[in-house]
Amino acid sequence: MTTNDSREARGETAETSRGQRIRVGVQRFGGHLAGMVMPNIGAFIAWGLITAMFIPTGWIPNEDIAELVGPMITYLLPVLIGYTGGRIVHGQRGAVVGAIATMGVVVGAEIPMFLGAMLMGPLGGFLIKLWDEKVGHKVAPGFKMLVDNFSAGIIGGVLAVAGLFSIGPVVEGITKALGNGVQWLVDAHLLPLVSVIVEPAKVL
Repeated sequence: MTTNDSREARGETAETSRGQRIRVGVQRFGGHLAGMVMPNIGAFIAWGLITAMFIPTGWIPNEDIAELVGPMITYLLPVLIGYTGGRIVHGQRGAVVGAIATMGVVVGAEIPMFLGAMLMGPLGGFLIKLWDEKVGHKVAPGFKMLVDNFSAGIIGGVLAVAGLFSIGPVVEGITKALGNGVQWLVDAHLLPLVSVIVEPAKVL
């Protein structure tokens, strides 16, 4: 094999290795997203059934039961996703902080905050995990329960306020912009290009 051939072979190997790393990274990221959603599929099914059956255009219209539809998709489903995301990162403490943090983006937006929950849940779990690793293990046994509860409450509360005033509106703006982009493509009769936005959104 000539020197040029060996260089080309090394270049192809490096490029292949880089492509594999990117693919593995994307698969891992998708796995984390799926890990937040899949355990809560039952809640999505419950919401879907209630919606299909009891809204005014449903199979068995019922105004009283239909009142469940809005709160479930606005509050219950995002908080469950945030709770699960925090739990994946740092167990029960991460789950609690993730749920608290998710409430900030839920209240701070006018649309269901599934993307915000996928962000805030793991972030809350990560920050409380960081606290436990750096500070929590140094606390005297007699004060551990007190410090653990207050640290979770303070970190969760700060994230909720941050989500209310900053992250929630940003995620809502991005979501609306993507929706407007899809609508513009449809109005312009550029339907093949809609998939550029819709397909990644399906993954999320």
